[in-house]
Amino acid sequence: MTSTTPTTLTAETTLDTATLDTPAGPFTVVATDAGEVLAAGFTTDLDALLAPVHPALRWTTEPRKRADLGPVTDAVLSYLDGDLTAVGKIPVRQHSDGRFLEHAWQLLRDLAPGEPVTYTAFAALAGRPAAIRAAAQACARNAAALFVPCHRVIRTDGTLGGYRWGLDVKAWLLAHESRVRTT
Repeated sequence: MTSTTPTTLTAETTLDTATLDTPAGPFTVVATDAGEVLAAGFTTDLDALLAPVHPALRWTTEPRKRADLGPVTDAVLSYLDGDLTAVGKIPVRQHSDGRFLEHAWQLLRDLAPGEPVTYTAFAALAGRPAAIRAAAQACARNAAALFVPCHRVIRTDGTLGGYRWGLDVKAWLLAHESRVRTT
């Protein structure tokens, strides 16, 4: 689930980071020591991960580098091994100044793997059928790639649209999910 409380990091919050090698490229996660994902993406650049994070949740000190983040790492490896629901069980903490983004991020977590939806359908699912750009912004401002699977949203014509981590990564994720669902 996407958590909205607390909406800031405290001085006691310890952050850890780990990078995993995946078929789609390096995948880095920043998580609290309690296992809540704050940011994740197909990069090794922590500054790139920080960019979409709400200012109230931005870290100011370098997260501790770890080889393994326990359940978070296990979930990513399980996803790669074919358990497409594993990453959905990991708590995510994102924050927005508006309700729509938080609602949209939660809806993204509910999208079935291997069954992409269009931006138009996603806007309708979010209760604002005319807000296609807002739906696309929810995807663009998602800081927790894979755990909040914005890659499952595509254009009406079936093309991929955008993806912060590159269309080749989005294509790989969709193909992986489709392949696993059909076997």
